[in-house]
Amino acid sequence: MPGLTVTVITRNERANIAEALASVSWADERIVVDAESTDDTVAVARQAGARVEVRPWPGYGAQKNYAASIACNDWILSIDADERVTPELAASIRATLTTEPEAAGYRVARIAHYLGRWIRSTDFYPDYQLRLYDRRRAAWNERLVHERLESRGRVGLLRGHLQHYPYRDISHHLATIDKYTTLAAQQLHADGRRTYYADLLLHPPAAFLRNYLLRLGIRDGFAGLVISGLNSYYVFLKFVKLWDLQQQRAGRAR
Repeated sequence: MPGLTVTVITRNERANIAEALASVSWADERIVVDAESTDDTVAVARQAGARVEVRPWPGYGAQKNYAASIACNDWILSIDADERVTPELAASIRATLTTEPEAAGYRVARIAHYLGRWIRSTDFYPDYQLRLYDRRRAAWNERLVHERLESRGRVGLLRGHLQHYPYRDISHHLATIDKYTTLAAQQLHADGRRTYYADLLLHPPAAFLRNYLLRLGIRDGFAGLVISGLNSYYVFLKFVKLWDLQQQRAGRAR
């Protein structure tokens, strides 16, 4: 059975890292790559038995690739500090690795806990994530936000769920939206994308309708309504920030 290394990248995750590492205590190796936290994330991770390295922040994909590069094993399970591996998922991973797998990587359904309940609708579920992979045949791209694992081979599917605790409260959700829409706008701008009035008028309501009606957010009651509304706000803010970058560039050109 191939060995498995679990990697986690962190920055001020003192509140989450111990539980994340506990959920993968069965792994052969656990690595935490910390981006110079100002809290005691590093101390907590080491106390939990993880191998910890501290280095400056180079970006999400680059940090995850570095974590994989220092692993003792070729098979990597990448999780975030606010995620937990369920016993069913752990059993599926162990069964998959019992013999050398043919696939280059494996996806898992991620389920989010939000406003006191597990969300089973909207873009929150089933939020399939490619997280178990052979580092010889897969690597993370280095986009500013929403980095993805790109595999050079077949991708399979694991049983079980990866539990996600993305936001402490609404304020934390809003702060995260502000952070990620800035990065998303910068990435779109770097890709040469432009925004127009139609983007601001059409895309946000379309995002709301997709999540609340087509993706059945209505079934999750108040939480589904909030998720759908804030997702619409995310889309609106992303395009507004892209528009602002366009104006700044145009001003410098004059």
